[in-house]
Amino acid sequence: MEAARVSATGVASLTPAAPGASRLSSGEVLRKLVHMVVGGLAFLLRFLGPLWGAVCALVAVLFNLLLLPRLGGRRLWREAETARGGSWGIVLYPVAVLLLILTFHRRLEVAAAVWGVLAFGDGMASLAGMALGRRKLPWNPKKSWMGSFAYVLFGTAGAAGLLLWTAPGSYAIEFALAAGFATALLGAAVESIPQALDDNISVPLLAGLLLFCILLTEGRWEAALAAGLLPRLAVGAAVNAGLGALAFAIRGVDRSGAVVGWVIGTAIWAALGWQEWLLLFAFFVIGTACTKLGYRKKAAAKLAQEKGGRRSARHAIANGGVAALAATFAATTDFRLVFALAAAGALATAAADTAGSEIGQLWGRRTFLVTTLRPVARGTQGAVSLEGTLAGVVASVIVAALGAWGGLYPWMGALAVVVAAFLGSLLESVVGATIERRGLLDNEAVNFLNTLIGALLAAALSTLL
Repeated sequence: MEAARVSATGVASLTPAAPGASRLSSGEVLRKLVHMVVGGLAFLLRFLGPLWGAVCALVAVLFNLLLLPRLGGRRLWREAETARGGSWGIVLYPVAVLLLILTFHRRLEVAAAVWGVLAFGDGMASLAGMALGRRKLPWNPKKSWMGSFAYVLFGTAGAAGLLLWTAPGSYAIEFALAAGFATALLGAAVESIPQALDDNISVPLLAGLLLFCILLTEGRWEAALAAGLLPRLAVGAAVNAGLGALAFAIRGVDRSGAVVGWVIGTAIWAALGWQEWLLLFAFFVIGTACTKLGYRKKAAAKLAQEKGGRRSARHAIANGGVAALAATFAATTDFRLVFALAAAGALATAAADTAGSEIGQLWGRRTFLVTTLRPVARGTQGAVSLEGTLAGVVASVIVAALGAWGGLYPWMGALAVVVAAFLGSLLESVVGATIERRGLLDNEAVNFLNTLIGALLAAALSTLL
């Protein structure tokens, strides 16, 4: 977003950098200005419609890939891109827009609003961060608080403005601002994570999915409050405070994990009551037990979870964040069953992945790389074993059955959750064997993607019920 870079032209910075801030070069200013000017084309989606909008985005992809470098576009390249001979970021920008239009062609305001976040949020974040970013983020010293603040501020304005413009009369100004803020906040959070994977793809797709779900809650919040959301929130806060204290006492989580776990658990209890929370509790028990089981043996083989098995805030978000959001949407939209299954699918997938990894590393006799089926050492990213796979299936069955027993969905829904968890864990192994092994994503990012895939698969299978 605002890492220190020197322009390809080698021109000196336009203004002196603030103490602790990154160097703001004229090349980077030009790049971000073009980035935001192109974002202004999002206002044309209202008139173009999905078909011609997609055609224009495809033309932009081909132009940036084939013609722009020959027409002076190399001035926009950064030093590393010049040395490499190309800029994937400049190409992936219109690719992201094309994917947004194709994915949300029936709700084109979603594509336009997320394009606004990508253009104005990211653009201003880079400029503000490099010019004024004195204080860096504790989890990523290449990013600053000022850059993240600018991302949220201008991303919110861009998203809300494009929502209201592209779908006139559909949303109240207050709702559009709230939806835009949540979308920009997620975009800033994903941008701030130190990952090698290009965020021109990850940010818009995740932000688009969130915004689409938020728009489904329009006009439903009053009904959710009348259905007892606030009393459940109070009870959930008390119950999860006790669980967080217990988890910290038994060294299952650290302080940050206890706090974030409390937030996630409270949200799930408030949205779907103790029935959905029971699935979260089952995941916690299964995950903690499997992590602690044979810990010394796994530690000796350098396969054990760090910090003595204590989970941090990042682990809590990666494994429970999707479930908390899905549960919230189950309570605030007309699609309660779909989102309840999605929440269960996320938790069952997390349980299957944790149990499969921990048991496979402990007792797996033969481990294979899922993409090649060749034998590899235990603990290899993307490796699977029969023992670990069976443990994962058992864990997902327990979580899924608890949801059906609690009345969240019919028993056939439990089968859908188990299938989603199995496929999600399998895809997670593929991602681990490919993207994670190349260092493009870390383990927590893969786990988050894993639970998201499980949730989406369970929601898709709900159509069969």
